[in-house]
Amino acid sequence: MRRLLTVLAAGVPLALAVNLPMASADARSSSVPAAFTCSTASVKAPAGTEVDSVTAVRQEGGTIDGTGILGGTVTGVPAYCEVTVTLTHSGDNDRAKVRTWLPVNGWNGRFQAIGGSGYAAGDNGVGLATAVRNGYAATTTDAGIGDALDTAWALNGKGEVNTALLTNFASRSQHEAAIVGKQVVAAVYGERASYSYFNGCSTGGRQGYMEAQRYPADFDGILANAPAVNWDRYQLATLWPQVVMNNEKTYPSPCEFKAFTGAAVKACDPLDGVRDGLVNDAGRCDFDPRRLIGTKVVCDGRELTVTAADAAVVRKIWDGPRTASGRKLWPGVPVGADLSALAGTTAPDGNGVVKGMPFPVPQRWVATWLEKQPSFDVSTITYSQFTRLFEQSEAEYGGIIGTDDPDLSAFRDLGGKLLTWHGQTDQYIPTQGTVDYRRRVERKMGGSERVDDFYRLFLAPGTVHCGLNRGDGTTDDLGALTAWVEQGKAPGTLPATLVSSSGQSVTRDLCRYPQVSRYRGHGDPAVASSFRCVLPPRH
Repeated sequence: MRRLLTVLAAGVPLALAVNLPMASADARSSSVPAAFTCSTASVKAPAGTEVDSVTAVRQEGGTIDGTGILGGTVTGVPAYCEVTVTLTHSGDNDRAKVRTWLPVNGWNGRFQAIGGSGYAAGDNGVGLATAVRNGYAATTTDAGIGDALDTAWALNGKGEVNTALLTNFASRSQHEAAIVGKQVVAAVYGERASYSYFNGCSTGGRQGYMEAQRYPADFDGILANAPAVNWDRYQLATLWPQVVMNNEKTYPSPCEFKAFTGAAVKACDPLDGVRDGLVNDAGRCDFDPRRLIGTKVVCDGRELTVTAADAAVVRKIWDGPRTASGRKLWPGVPVGADLSALAGTTAPDGNGVVKGMPFPVPQRWVATWLEKQPSFDVSTITYSQFTRLFEQSEAEYGGIIGTDDPDLSAFRDLGGKLLTWHGQTDQYIPTQGTVDYRRRVERKMGGSERVDDFYRLFLAPGTVHCGLNRGDGTTDDLGALTAWVEQGKAPGTLPATLVSSSGQSVTRDLCRYPQVSRYRGHGDPAVASSFRCVLPPRH
């Protein structure tokens, strides 16, 4: 049934962006069909769009440098055909480019769509190059907007939100890219892909969840890591550390923040039965930052004393945003994560004055989409104004880009598989937001065991935002997903290499939520076999 719906959605073709996948297993013979030709041709436009242009260029591969602020480099890329299809929506004055890279030799029969980062809807070349190197035909879209921190497209000439481009970014361009990319693959190779996958982290993770919720026939398998779901709420939540510092008029230094984090990790490390430099169940860590009051910290050669005001700021940041009456709005920064990422500060000026330096993604969301004034000074936001903005973001944008619908029944019924890991020390997207979504899916769809049939979540201790496979440990997540989709082998654990707080590489089997890792009581703490997955005490 999925095959049929996918063909219908793609419209049988007429003549015709960072998570780095590791899997490269063949879906079938690694020979390219004889019909392969890298040339321009007609493409059937997805519903509601027009094809503005189609180009095809053979690229020799080699070393590919990622564009934009994210950069990155991939070596050993084989020759590939690059097909670019530009789509427009009548009356919207947009031009969304869909790029598809197809290996000239060694195609594994699979299709992979690559998600974006920050405010970039698609890949900067690194994900495409990695996919091609691993034998995939890969597609991404720019949605007609810009780079990861480019929000110049957000407002039109009247200072109003450009709803067309926001809709592109939120959902429709990714769906249209799936349709177009599959057409291009079928046209160039002379046959359709055997399996279709989506791969993304952060914004890409949100796009993956959006696909499962709104376009369940697009992909057989979705790898959506550290997902920016609950966009309308989590964006405000990640501005909370700045709101706290500005309202409390207290700006702990990066060294002091590091001291709080280090003390919390040290206190909560043994919860899994052994000191191994990893907090395996961050949700149970209840370290009180007031324990550090009076502690001496050396920062840049100066000795500082942790104050009660410093501890109060950290406590509020870890706790997360609340209303003036104490109602919880969203989870805070996970204990163990780098506090200075969202609670950034400037260096002292000539008078020793320090100011907050907000992370650009939430800062621009508030200034541009909520206040409609890109130059708006977020440092002026009071606690009561924060609550108003939080509620405004929910009301205005939850239905457009919230991406938090827990009803995945259509995706499940079509046989789709959704795999996610999220770092427990994610400094940008609170891990508990993903856990909250998973719990809502369970309540909607019959409990944990039934949801595990098609959607599995793994939490990675000691792992930063999108950290696995990007220098902060590794895991063959895409390989696990393809085995699940193509062979029915559901991942009970996700084998990974992690980096402890001391910088040591250790192996772990990431546990399927809600299970957590527990030391067996014997064996090398750096080896995965010394641990087992168990339900946490609260279960």
